[in-house]
Amino acid sequence: MQPQASIMGSARHQVFEPSGSSASAAVKKYGDNRQWSAALELFRDELRSSVQVGTTLYNVAISACGKGRQWQQALSLFRELQGSGLELDVITFGAGISACEKGGQWKGAVSLLRVLSASMLQQSVVCYSAGISACEKGGQWQQALALLGEMPGLKLEPNTISYNAGISACEKGRQWQQALSLFGELRGATLQPSITTTALPSARARRLGNGSMRCRC
Repeated sequence: MQPQASIMGSARHQVFEPSGSSASAAVKKYGDNRQWSAALELFRDELRSSVQVGTTLYNVAISACGKGRQWQQALSLFRELQGSGLELDVITFGAGISACEKGGQWKGAVSLLRVLSASMLQQSVVCYSAGISACEKGGQWQQALALLGEMPGLKLEPNTISYNAGISACEKGRQWQQALSLFGELRGATLQPSITTTALPSARARRLGNGSMRCRC
């Protein structure tokens, strides 16, 4: 009887024996299933083969590493793509910034945004939202607000993710007035706040009430 490990390996190669665009789909499938190691292995197999590797394959490999919380691997692939002679696109930057955000690397996310801004590529709401979210997770409310403030000048309209991340960053930094101001902008833009963001005004009122009681004492 064939060993189970061998059977598993054979099954993998039967399902994913791709080339070209099908290779990208296979790597993406591994990434969606949080199997970043298998995605990276398949990506490397493609590099070693005679198949011409394009930007799309790099993009899905970077994304797979990001989904697996492997931001170092994601940035390594990003740099590898930069030196390959292939053209980076906005999806490349989005995948790299998202990987930094998931890995809690706000400096890396902002750095990639700066590279994107200096390029000839069209700026992206998705990239900026991921950058703001990375700053929020890193406790950098000033940087989160700075990125949010840059968006109108780039003709980018902040979306729900942008505002919610900015509001959360301000709340974590105890910048209540800034948070409430952003909450008002979000409501004015007829966007849907998150559950946490919706609770912000009442939470702020409770804090003010507690502060007033302490002062009277």
